[in-house]
Amino acid sequence: MENKKIWFVTGASKGLGLSLVKKLLSEGYKVAATSRNISDLETAVGVNSDAFLPLAVNIKSEESVQEAIEKTIGTFGKIDVVVNNAGYGMLGGLEETTDQEARDNFEVNVFGSLNVIRKALPYLREQKSGHILNISSIGGFSGGFPGFGIYCATKFAVNGFSESLAEEVKPFGIKVTIVEPGYFRTNFLSEGSLVTPKNTIAEYQSIRDSQNMHQNSLDQQQAGDPEKAAAAMIAIANHPDAPINLFLGADAYQAAHQKIASVQKDLETWKELTTSTGF
Repeated sequence: MENKKIWFVTGASKGLGLSLVKKLLSEGYKVAATSRNISDLETAVGVNSDAFLPLAVNIKSEESVQEAIEKTIGTFGKIDVVVNNAGYGMLGGLEETTDQEARDNFEVNVFGSLNVIRKALPYLREQKSGHILNISSIGGFSGGFPGFGIYCATKFAVNGFSESLAEEVKPFGIKVTIVEPGYFRTNFLSEGSLVTPKNTIAEYQSIRDSQNMHQNSLDQQQAGDPEKAAAAMIAIANHPDAPINLFLGADAYQAAHQKIASVQKDLETWKELTTSTGF
């Protein structure tokens, strides 16, 4: 057990984060887990153990994140795996979404993760090891989902900075994996995890149809098993050749292939024009 990695997981009171924390604890790992509300976290995890460190954290606050990282190091001695899971969905058209609604989604999904990375890296660099798992989405690789423009934009940002981060920290023995799930049967589509704009525009029927489908038809009917997603993340964290991109779910696998094929088609169709722009 002493050789098992120490995990730090954000957004752990529900969704994939909760499934991951519960599975880690059941397998004998030591886990620091964060949520905005510590009582919700403790109730959801349902474990009272020296191996479980629940932390109330506002990931939008650098000071709050710093305190959580220091408390984890002080309790467990180190951190091996950082999982940036905290985030929420935004389902509304770009024209419908206010500037503040868009910024709020970026504040949590993008800048919250950057706060955690910034505060954890000094420790990971010093120990010359570590693994950062940034929970993105298939929507961070393919944006073809009406109504998910802002959410996809946040996850595209996560994908982008994660690829750069992987190169930056490689010399320190630190790995980075972007986890890109499809639909998993969590409460992600439920109230509190999926936000819709206050002001909607009736003309966007495709977006209303998407909202209705996600909130009424798809919720709790998703094909992905969160327990298996958690097992996959643990396996990747223990693999010496962990990938930069880890797609989870048959739907994510298919959507990724469709996006790759679409880009390849555009590349070849417009190759002559693309390559004609040099001096």
